[in-house]
Amino acid sequence: MKLHRVFALVQRHTFLIRRSPPRMIEMVFWPVMDLFVWGFLTVYLKKLGPAVPASITFLIGAMIFWDIFFRAQQGVTMSFIEDVWAKNLLNLFVSPLGLDEFLSATYLIGLIKVTVIVLVLSGLAFVFYDFNLYGLGLSLIPLFANLLIMGWAFGMFTTALIVRFGQSVEALAWGIPFLVQPVSAVFYPVSALPAWLQPIALCFPSTHSFEGMRQVLEGKGFPMHHMLWGFGLNILFLLGAGWFFSLMFKVARERGYLAKFGTQ
Repeated sequence: MKLHRVFALVQRHTFLIRRSPPRMIEMVFWPVMDLFVWGFLTVYLKKLGPAVPASITFLIGAMIFWDIFFRAQQGVTMSFIEDVWAKNLLNLFVSPLGLDEFLSATYLIGLIKVTVIVLVLSGLAFVFYDFNLYGLGLSLIPLFANLLIMGWAFGMFTTALIVRFGQSVEALAWGIPFLVQPVSAVFYPVSALPAWLQPIALCFPSTHSFEGMRQVLEGKGFPMHHMLWGFGLNILFLLGAGWFFSLMFKVARERGYLAKFGTQ
């Protein structure tokens, strides 16, 4: 792997965002709107009285954490789609750029986007709703990392489907993350799910991050159990997504599907 190729690709995408005000606005617009919706809902619930626990503010934290996963996944998938739209994909893969370098660049792009969005959302949450995301302390780092890695894995999986089946399945770039949201226990504990669905929910790293976040906000200490399970599952997710991406890329290259991206 050549780092200068990775950073060149990252630079290309950062230039694209910096020189396109609509892209810059879109990157933060939807997360900010989501924050206001869940923030005002939290304010309303807190006004209902003592029947509502003080920990209801976890809804704001859950919204910010969900966006970490979603934007990490989008960072990988949309980087690929942007090159498809620009008819630049063939130019990339006839160059010395390796598949590992391409994926590493998309990971970094996702990390940059996530970092910017988390900084914006955490600042707004503190100003408008007195919610301090950094009150999670050092627990924030593994919780953040767990969702980031899962986002990368899902980004690879989604991109692999687009590589294999073409632009007709581009909608999956936005749809697939929301398929796992109901079982990720984002805005409610796993115990709220039907008994038969709870074991399935615990098979996703994201579930352990959201359960761990609620544990910290309730003052129950560092969620070591959830973090170990989360990172262990993420290793399997990354390996599986990497294998699937390599397989789909090989099939697309052998059958000439990649050439179609330059002509569609």
